[in-house]
Amino acid sequence: MALTLSQPDADLFIPDGKPLEAVLAEGVSHLGIGAHQDDLEFNAFHGILTCYHVPGRAFAGVICTDGAGSSRTGPYGQVSDQEMRTIRQREQRAAAVTGEYRLLAQLDFSSQQLKSADNALLASDLAKLVSELRPEVVYTHNPADKHETHLAVFSATLKALRSLPMAKRPRQLLGYEGWRGLDWVIDSEKTILDVSQREHLFSALAGIFDSQIAGGKRYDLATVGRLCANATFGNSHAADAVSRASLALDLTPLITDDSLDPLEFTLGFVDRLRADIRTKLGHALSL
Repeated sequence: MALTLSQPDADLFIPDGKPLEAVLAEGVSHLGIGAHQDDLEFNAFHGILTCYHVPGRAFAGVICTDGAGSSRTGPYGQVSDQEMRTIRQREQRAAAVTGEYRLLAQLDFSSQQLKSADNALLASDLAKLVSELRPEVVYTHNPADKHETHLAVFSATLKALRSLPMAKRPRQLLGYEGWRGLDWVIDSEKTILDVSQREHLFSALAGIFDSQIAGGKRYDLATVGRLCANATFGNSHAADAVSRASLALDLTPLITDDSLDPLEFTLGFVDRLRADIRTKLGHALSL
């Protein structure tokens, strides 16, 4: 069975070596869609953890960009864009092996392509992958992220899912934290994902991305700090229920009701935060 993707160097990698036909026949339960290599391991670890060594569940990952534009200093300071592209894609393959993904698709777009008319090509590729893999849950960047490439991937993901018949859409779409945390969302609207288990697996996955960590960005430490902070600061009046938590926006309404405007849907979270501040601070100031 062929799965034709738009970029000539797009890479479909199956860690356990099964034929693509067998993987597509089995499908997956959870799918992560990220802009860059390591986005899924740092931000969609919940999906990886949910499937790891669990019968009947399987995780697949999609990385949309080629990795060539990564920032770099230290031992990677003199690495060319093409060399970095190779390094990043190799690291991502290693993470897929460690995390026991059923399939990894690296779509090989440049970041600039995703912020142009080529975003439609990405949406088409994503629609093909979702249609063939049939995930129940999809994780991607949240629409309040501040990274423009992340937002381009969110946009393409939403377009892809809305292009599918309702019967082929996942039952849940989650927007994970990235270049903006989600602790500002009012408590009743936060989706709290327990990632307390298998801390060693998170560390193993994070450590694979040496080009980023030794290259000047301590995503490994920063992400653990965020996860621990989410767990502790989520509730001011109760003991911690979990030791690590990632936060997400439940974006499922955007794929069950195509009439919803994603911009207004996202700004609604901000509006409700403003109303919450007005109510609570207003009450305190009236005392």
